[in-house]
Amino acid sequence: MNAVVATSVFAVFMVATVALGLYAVRGRGGQGGLTEWSVGGRSLGAVFIWVLMAGESYTSFSYLGAAGWGYNYGAPVLYVVAYMSCGYAVGYVVGPMLWAYARKHDLVGITDMVAHRYDRRWLGAAVAILATVFLLPYIQLQITGMGVVVSTISYGAISLNWGYFIAFAVTTGFVVVSGLRGSAWVSVLKDVLVIATLAFLAVYVPLHYFDGYGPFLDRLTAEKSDWLTLPGNGGDGEGGSGLGTAWFATTSVLNALTVVIFPTTVAGYLGAKNADALRRNAIWLPAYNILLFVPMLLGMAALFVVPGLVGADSNLALFRLVVDSLPAWAVGVIGVAAALSSIVPMAVFMLVIGTMWGRSVLSLVPSLSSGRRQKAGSQLVVVVAGTLALIMTYAVPNTLVRLSLISYEGMAQLLPMVLLGLLWRRLSLTAALSGLVVGVALVCALVFTENDPVYGINAGLLALVVNLAVTLVMAYVRPAPAAGEKAGDARPDAEVLASTAV
Repeated sequence: MNAVVATSVFAVFMVATVALGLYAVRGRGGQGGLTEWSVGGRSLGAVFIWVLMAGESYTSFSYLGAAGWGYNYGAPVLYVVAYMSCGYAVGYVVGPMLWAYARKHDLVGITDMVAHRYDRRWLGAAVAILATVFLLPYIQLQITGMGVVVSTISYGAISLNWGYFIAFAVTTGFVVVSGLRGSAWVSVLKDVLVIATLAFLAVYVPLHYFDGYGPFLDRLTAEKSDWLTLPGNGGDGEGGSGLGTAWFATTSVLNALTVVIFPTTVAGYLGAKNADALRRNAIWLPAYNILLFVPMLLGMAALFVVPGLVGADSNLALFRLVVDSLPAWAVGVIGVAAALSSIVPMAVFMLVIGTMWGRSVLSLVPSLSSGRRQKAGSQLVVVVAGTLALIMTYAVPNTLVRLSLISYEGMAQLLPMVLLGLLWRRLSLTAALSGLVVGVALVCALVFTENDPVYGINAGLLALVVNLAVTLVMAYVRPAPAAGEKAGDARPDAEVLASTAV
């Protein structure tokens, strides 16, 4: 009976999710082409941008991974709050700059900007392929996360495999048709449920299991004090977590810089109707981070309620508390909030991959270069990318999980090419490309040989420093032509960048 109730609640909300995504584009038909589909026609206000970017950053990790990290390690999980808050501060400056450059030149994504800045269409295609390698693991992780949630809240009545398929079907069902605008509308539903359910759990769990926060925190400090300081449970010794102060600081810095040029973040930037909406958004978004403390803390609460969870089971720490003590209808609602925390970011990831390929890769084929065909090609790529992630989730899940180890650190290597390229006219293609190749190669070498962190330092930041050094040296040896010599419009537009100043 519990399975029927919880599953029914979940099914109703999934239907509502698809309907809301489709309703978002009512009356718009095919107008706007790729720009309307991929960046919402650059017309989203501050509220929609806020819920969209909050939805993209608050993923299934927030329910599963954050609780799991809290359960396994404790304090190191706070790096998520640190880097996201710092990243929003960086985005206050970078977001309007990217928005202005893209709007002036009618660009719809990060690969578009790279191709335009260096006046090489093939470079945009190459970056699109590289970024897809780094983004596909995130789609797979969201599919996996939603599958776990669906199976758990259905009390095992729905298998993991069916949970994976539901995640793919629901997301593809509305994102292909409604694009970024539909994702923003679904984010509103998701945010309402996330805020409500986490606020409830923040009060309910400590009271139900510990008679309040006082007794819970007293017990935590007395019995699990290692979880409250860096490097957390496991320490820095041989076989320890390695998540000490140096790792915390370097990872926070790297991720704070990287998040502002992450393709999904840039999609949110470019959907704004003006630069001011992005500045207000950067001010408001850190408030959303308060919610992250709840699963982190409840993960540590689960240490006493469901001890002994190991491996992937530790990611179920929060849901073990929920399923064991709440009525089925409440389990269903909390499951919907967690599922939508997979669906919204997965939709944006799929949308961004489709846009990158439609605009940068498929457009290299003359017959696919028109606006209407670019949009159709992008929508087809969304389905293909989602299907590929789904198949690999079934067949070779460890392949994408292994790739996910380098996703963020690999994407960080685009920082000099993108940001330095927009700010410095003399940065040449040779310099930017040399730094990117060296940075990505070093990240792969360090991560896949299990040398991350390196003496406590995030391998991605180390690779980024080497990347930047190579870029600067090559820029000195082979600078770009002076403005007016060649490529004119492909160079940064000082007037456009200056127009974003506060």
